[in-house]
Amino acid sequence: GPLSERRLMDVRLGELPAWLGTRDFSPQGLLEGVQKAWSSYYDKYINVRRGGPVGISMLLAGYCLLSYGWSYQHISK
Repeated sequence: GPLSERRLMDVRLGELPAWLGTRDFSPQGLLEGVQKAWSSYYDKYINVRRGGPVGISMLLAGYCLLSYGWSYQHISK
């Protein structure tokens, strides 16, 4: 399909600069991208019959790792 409709994982390394040129980096475009990523994550890991707790636990584990990384400098001193 057209380069602008491809996902990042479907773009070849040589096509990456042209693909980035088709992206919308305005605040509205970034917000839409975040909403699309959250919707995709929610549909894949949380909004399923089996594995609902797995998606939530992955989200919480990611938050714990991120918050530990942010406060690591304070902890290491």
